[in-house]
Amino acid sequence: MKTRQQISRREFVGAGVAATGAAAFGMTPAASSAVESSIPSFNAQMEYRRLGKTGLMVSAVGLGGHWKRVQAVVGGGPRYTVDSADFMKNRADVVDRCMAVGINHLDTVDGNEVQVYAKLLKGERRKGMYFGYGWPQKEPRVPQFQKAKALMKGLDENLQATGLEYIDWWRLTAYENGGEHTFHEAEEMVAALDQAKRQGKARFTGVTSHDHQWLKMMIEQYPAQMDVVLFPYTSDSKVLPQDSLLDTIRKYDVGVLGIKPFASNSLFKGDGSAGSPYAEEDAQLARMAVRYILLNPAITAPIPGLIGVAQVDNMAKAVRERRELDMKESAGLRQANQEMWARLPGNYQWLKKWEYV
Repeated sequence: MKTRQQISRREFVGAGVAATGAAAFGMTPAASSAVESSIPSFNAQMEYRRLGKTGLMVSAVGLGGHWKRVQAVVGGGPRYTVDSADFMKNRADVVDRCMAVGINHLDTVDGNEVQVYAKLLKGERRKGMYFGYGWPQKEPRVPQFQKAKALMKGLDENLQATGLEYIDWWRLTAYENGGEHTFHEAEEMVAALDQAKRQGKARFTGVTSHDHQWLKMMIEQYPAQMDVVLFPYTSDSKVLPQDSLLDTIRKYDVGVLGIKPFASNSLFKGDGSAGSPYAEEDAQLARMAVRYILLNPAITAPIPGLIGVAQVDNMAKAVRERRELDMKESAGLRQANQEMWARLPGNYQWLKKWEYV
């Protein structure tokens, strides 16, 4: 029988593991059951991938922290916070549906997002979902949080305020849209990540960045702390033939969560609501985009923001569909990508730098 390490080399388990798939993995039914039981919110219809050297088996699609366009489902009104009843019901419905279809991880990148999901992920829900954490208001984008001591103070305050006993991965949010942290700042970031691990506050650590070269440097210089990284990977991202960031990712066995898979929704024509005249077309585009992204095994999972249960179901459907796009689908996605770049708003023009990774 193969070892767990050999099983992980396939980088996924999913549909059919309990039956014919068990033979493909070289596992007995008992071994198959052991793998399944170790995966939160396991669903045989979902695909699971190894999140790099963390060893965590995560769903092939995760839940991104952003809920852009949620007003199309919830309606307008006050800022969406833990005090917004209709909004919190929407978020609870999305989280519950994610776990029902086998999506077992979310990632937050804002203090408000952390507070919302920390409130929701209590009790049984916490057991079913890995929690990725980022609170940029108290992280190195802000000058007063560029020292390890300040970073840890911010983390401690936030964990206490939200009632989180620990987080599954803490990825520090680095500068946006270009610009690199100094060597000293990087050292302070790594010191804080190390301390959080040692104290059991973060199981795994890493960074999120919009800068290829800085990310590459961080992984090469600090491999012990770079367990998980986040960076943009869209439906039109392609691998550089030489000196690709993904070469470094593979060499150091880093888990990758792809942000902005739909280019901040520029891929779509509609508003995300079920009543949109473009709802069906946009849903198909979303599935094709995810299928395309998952063709690259270096990307563990894209993490789109999902604003309703229909979008959750659509992502689960994308994972179940055949992976390769046929000629008609490929042509359709190419055309959609051209329109996506043309619709990209001014404050997201930097995303074009991630056409090649």
